[in-house]
Amino acid sequence: MRLRAETWVSTPRTEVFPFFADAANLQVLTPPWLHFSILTPTPVQVRRGTEIGYRIRLRGVPMRWESAITAFDPPECFVDEQRRGPYRRWVHTHRFLESRGGTTLLDEVECEMIAGWLIGPLVARDLRRIFGYRHDALMEIFKQPHPRPAANIRFVI
Repeated sequence: MRLRAETWVSTPRTEVFPFFADAANLQVLTPPWLHFSILTPTPVQVRRGTEIGYRIRLRGVPMRWESAITAFDPPECFVDEQRRGPYRRWVHTHRFLESRGGTTLLDEVECEMIAGWLIGPLVARDLRRIFGYRHDALMEIFKQPHPRPAANIRFVI
């Protein structure tokens, strides 16, 4: 499954990228219903090779998630890959593109799961909710005018 989510903010990427490079900010970008917490002692210096441990509760089931930063190219992009967690494979590329005097935040996720043919639609629904929440949080954090444009989220299953 591939997911692509796009959000535009009027803030320059030189200000947006550092927000994402601070692992503690994952807390405000993650919906409360996931009961997300960072297990790695903070502050976490995010760079290539950084490993971060989390705890989440997915559909009521507690689990650990461990990821590694496998690419880090400020202020353009970074990649995190799941090392342990609910997916067979999870690669999340974060791109920060200068556009229209601000920044387009482009999230591209490639993921595989056990029995994906069976649970793919359910996972897609959850990811749409998670990235929708993330979009709304970014609109608040970067003080975007109202009404907020909807996140552009697309899936290929």
